Amino acid sequence: MSEVLEAPKVSAGGLFDLTGKVAVITGSSRGIGRAIAERMAQQGAKVVISSRKAGPCEEVAEGINARTPGHAIAVPANISSKEDLQRLVDETRKAFGKIDILVCNAASNPFYGSQLDIGDDAFRKILDNNIVANNWLIQMVAPEMRERKDGAIIIVSSIGGLRGSTVIGAYCISKAADMQLARNLAQELGPHNIRVNCIAPGLVKTDFAKALWDTPAGEQRASSGTPLRRLGEPDDLAGAAVYLASRAGAWTTGQTIVVDGGATC
Repeated sequence: MSEVLEAPKVSAGGLFDLTGKVAVITGSSRGIGRAIAERMAQQGAKVVISSRKAGPCEEVAEGINARTPGHAIAVPANISSKEDLQRLVDETRKAFGKIDILVCNAASNPFYGSQLDIGDDAFRKILDNNIVANNWLIQMVAPEMRERKDGAIIIVSSIGGLRGSTVIGAYCISKAADMQLARNLAQELGPHNIRVNCIAPGLVKTDFAKALWDTPAGEQRASSGTPLRRLGEPDDLAGAAVYLASRAGAWTTGQTIVVDGGATC
């Protein structure tokens, strides 16, 4: 007979309170990852800022600590390196003792053009960094979450995973795979009270997506098809991540939450 888990209690801080939680957020020195880290810290979480370069990570952590002292550390890591990711997990545990929330936000897209023209190396890099690296990290943190019977895993996917593209096809394939990764792991980890979900942003004004919006004409073209008539800002995604990580999202798992200004409707 399977164990029956009780619904978690709402903390004194409310449904979105993350006090006492520790969150690792990859790709958090800028863009969507940074916004998620800053908002989670604002809700009381200790956050780990990680991307490839130490300087930008330290800058974001210092900014968070200036507002909420002791709530952030910087641990640079390259998602293409399993050793780097293990060090990220180890350093987090050394500093904060545990990992309650994992946000797999970092991704790569080194190719823009026809799916028929992409080289093997670029294709493999996209699949390795956007799918395999996420699975590595989840494998590293899931055992302790299982032990505690508590955890939240969030993969930042994309609406590209819901539709075809003539120019970022491999990236879209990887983002569709992330949605399936979340569904598979939600089934596997759900009995241990671990929730696994995706957020699928539309086009957000980040450096990562600059090629799609970096001219007035490009931005106009990209935003004209959305009911809200604007592109996303990184902070537009942070609330969805806080929801999925907190008591507010305690009965949400295996889902892809689309945050796109209405583009896919």
